[in-house]
Amino acid sequence: MTFLIQQTLIYAVPLLIVALAGVFAERSGIINLALEGIMIFGAFVGVYFINIVQRNHLFTMKQGQLLVVITMLVAAAFGALFSLLLSFAAINLKADQTIGGTALNMLAPAIVLFAINVIAQQNVLGMAEGDSGSWFMLKKTDFGFDRTADLGFFGNTFLHRVYISTYICIALFIILSIILYKTKFGLRLRACGENPQAADSLGINVYKMRYIGTTISGALAGLGGFVYALTTANCSSTGDVAGFGFLALAVMIFGNWKPLNIALASFLFGLFKCLAAAYASIDINGDGVYTLAQINISPNFYRLLPYLITLIVLAFTSKSSRAPKAEGIPYDKGSR
Repeated sequence: MTFLIQQTLIYAVPLLIVALAGVFAERSGIINLALEGIMIFGAFVGVYFINIVQRNHLFTMKQGQLLVVITMLVAAAFGALFSLLLSFAAINLKADQTIGGTALNMLAPAIVLFAINVIAQQNVLGMAEGDSGSWFMLKKTDFGFDRTADLGFFGNTFLHRVYISTYICIALFIILSIILYKTKFGLRLRACGENPQAADSLGINVYKMRYIGTTISGALAGLGGFVYALTTANCSSTGDVAGFGFLALAVMIFGNWKPLNIALASFLFGLFKCLAAAYASIDINGDGVYTLAQINISPNFYRLLPYLITLIVLAFTSKSSRAPKAEGIPYDKGSR
C-alpha cells in the first residue's frame, strides 16, 4: 500500500498542477491547448539548468532540495515566458486560440530536440552525439530521517523516499485555488472568462487579466513539466512528456474547472497511470509473491488503461461540464 500511494502521488501531482494551469487560462477566457508543449519546454529547461549547476559544483548533495526548489522557479519562469507567445497571438492578434496552442505544441518539442542535438554535438554535457539520456540525478529525500528508520505506515508513506516537489506542488495547488475562488483578483479573472464586456464596464482591464491568467498558466505548466521530468521520467528530457499535458486537459474537463474535482480526478488518473507503469511491482496479496504481472493479462492493457479510462470518463461527463462562457472568444472592446 505504501508503494502504491507513493507511486500514485508521483503520477498525480504533475496532472494536478498542470490541470490547474489550464483552469487559470480558461477562467480568464483563453483556451490553453499548449499545456503539453509548455510542459516539454519546462522539463528541458529544468533538466538543463540542474546539469549546469551540478557541473559547476554550485550545490552540494546536501543542498539538493534547495536546488530542486530553485529549479522549479526557473522552469516556471521559462514556462511563463513561453506562454507569452500564446497570449500575444490570442489577445493582441486575436488569432484562433486552438490553432495557436496546437502550433506551440509542435514548436516546443522541435526546439527541445534541436537544443539537445546541439548540446550533444558540442559535447557540452560529456554525452555522445544523439544521446539524450539522464543529464542529472536528484535522489528522493528522507527529510532528515535515517533510511532504515521505521516511522510506521504514515511516516514510511509520506516522509521516506518522497520528493519535496510533491508537497510544494500540493501546497501551491491549495493556495492558488483559494486565490482563484476567494479573492478579489480571482473574481475579476473569472469575470473576464464569463462576461468580459461586463467586466470591462466595471473598470477591469480584460486584456491585462487575460495576460495574467495565461502567464500563470504557463508558469504552472512549465513547473509541472519539470516535476514530471524529476519524478516520473527518470531525470531525463527527450522532448516528450508522454501526453501528460493532454491528460491534464481531460482532468480539467472531468473536474468541471473546479479545483476540488480536479484534485480527485488527478488522483484517480494518477492511480491508473501507476498501475500502467508499475503493475509488475504491485503486490496483490501482500505476501510479496503474487503481483499484477502474474495475472494472464497483456501488459499493453495496463498501458492502455489510463487513456481508455480518460475516453470513458469524458464520454459520460463532458455533457454536464460547463466551460467558461467566453473562453476561446477574442475580446473586442468595441463589441457589446
